[in-house]
Amino acid sequence: MTAAHLRIYTINKGFIDSWITMFHEELIPIMNDAGMKVESTWVNMEKSQFIWIRSYGDSFDHYDEMTAAYKGCDWWRDNVDRVKKHIAHMEVIEIQST
Repeated sequence: MTAAHLRIYTINKGFIDSWITMFHEELIPIMNDAGMKVESTWVNMEKSQFIWIRSYGDSFDHYDEMTAAYKGCDWWRDNVDRVKKHIAHMEVIEIQST
């Protein structure tokens, strides 16, 4: 079984292209370094939504450690405000594979 989050981010108007670039080029590598895996990404352009699945292995047991590693890295500390200015709203749904 894989433990994951389905994440739906509403991206601020005019920021979707820069969000997609930053996500793929900058955010995915630091999530990978923290032990997280981005399974897939989608875009709903009509609603300015970025939809993605991030997994944490076979349980959520190490989620807090992974998050601390991700948010504790130099890149995150230096860029958190830039990340946040892209996102208007976040919905996070806990999911598990069957």
